[in-house]
Amino acid sequence: MNAPSRLTAGFADAAQSPVGASQRYCYQPIDEVEQCAVDLAEECALAIAYNGLNQAVMMISPADLEDFAVGFSLANGLVDSLDDIYDVRLQGRGNARRAELEISSRAFWRLKQQRRQLPGTSSCGLCGVEALEQALPQLPIMPTSPLPPSHWLADLRQRIADFQPLGRDCGAVHAALFMDATGEIRLGREDIGRHNALDKLIGAMARTGCVADGGLAIVTSRCSLELVHKVQRAGIPTLVSLSSPTGLAAKWAQRHNLNLIHLPHHSTPRVYSPTVSAAGKPRG
Repeated sequence: MNAPSRLTAGFADAAQSPVGASQRYCYQPIDEVEQCAVDLAEECALAIAYNGLNQAVMMISPADLEDFAVGFSLANGLVDSLDDIYDVRLQGRGNARRAELEISSRAFWRLKQQRRQLPGTSSCGLCGVEALEQALPQLPIMPTSPLPPSHWLADLRQRIADFQPLGRDCGAVHAALFMDATGEIRLGREDIGRHNALDKLIGAMARTGCVADGGLAIVTSRCSLELVHKVQRAGIPTLVSLSSPTGLAAKWAQRHNLNLIHLPHHSTPRVYSPTVSAAGKPRG
């Protein structure tokens, strides 16, 4: 069965902060009497349920929630494709929201099998030895893909600013962006959580029909293993991080043919994957 048309979406305006993602608050400088006002990024609790079964509660920026629900499902391997998601219904308002997803019987059966293998959950991550398989999943080796031309990364920090309106107005958020196979930045999503921002981006790509082949995912946060997993599941061949990757993230990317590039503030881009030979050339 094909996903309903309501799961598709258009490209978002890159210049304006999403409605409801921020609110104005007053503050008083510590040594002054007069009050000032500033926009702060909002957050809410979003409960996610599949076919009526509660799966997770995430603290999230209250914008692009359908993108997040779809991207969370794809990036965590809960569904194989958008075709497995039949409907997304958003409920609630304010600080408490809920996303109800209707998914295929095949995906729901697999989800229930995964839940039976876990002894419990924890707000800090996976719990128990049985969860090691989910922390270090068996993911297929990606096809070898060429590194992006260096000029695609020139002035990237400045160019992505147009896709970070919430960060510009409020701070306190991470961003994830997609650059297509022509070097054009097509999509950007923001969130208080770095995983959430990438999930929203992956969901937006699926809903807008963005082709991952030859493209780049760009994250403004630190690059840990979970972000590598999400990009790998989304089939995006290159991950560019504005912060250093962890050693495990670099090793995993090398083993799985994911191009991994760190873009430092004041030096040239650093290619961690593919592996670098003794002569200093990436092995491809």
